[in-house]
Amino acid sequence: MLKINKKVEYALMALKFMAEKNDQAPLVSAREVCDIFHTPFDTTAKVMQVMNAHDILKSVKGIKGGYSLNRALSSITYMELVQMIEGREEIGRVCSNHKGTCELIGTCNISTPVENLNRKLNIFLENLTLAELLQGTEFNRPKISEVQV
Repeated sequence: MLKINKKVEYALMALKFMAEKNDQAPLVSAREVCDIFHTPFDTTAKVMQVMNAHDILKSVKGIKGGYSLNRALSSITYMELVQMIEGREEIGRVCSNHKGTCELIGTCNISTPVENLNRKLNIFLENLTLAELLQGTEFNRPKISEVQV
């Protein structure tokens, strides 16, 4: 099962909310997102600031300020968002854990299949747009079984 970092979850929640609300009110504050979804303010605000710094959001300062979407969700991939929020290149490090390299690395008989799975998942996530994920929009792209490893 793919683990999703809480910060990425908060980013996805904010982006989905903003995309759905976009026509009604152009600006959304971090406080509004927190109040609706009961997320921690500091973390949510920081995630929205990161998305603003990477031009996914556009901020307006002031008492009636907030954020608006600056890019279409169809132009942002899930992997791009994760890399932006988490600051790492790959999802699902193979043969490692929080302590470093797995202690079974020399005797493990599934390291190659797991590495292939990880590679295929990363390719899939590099092509999965946020529109597809959050809005159910389907685009024509190769099925995971068609992806060459």
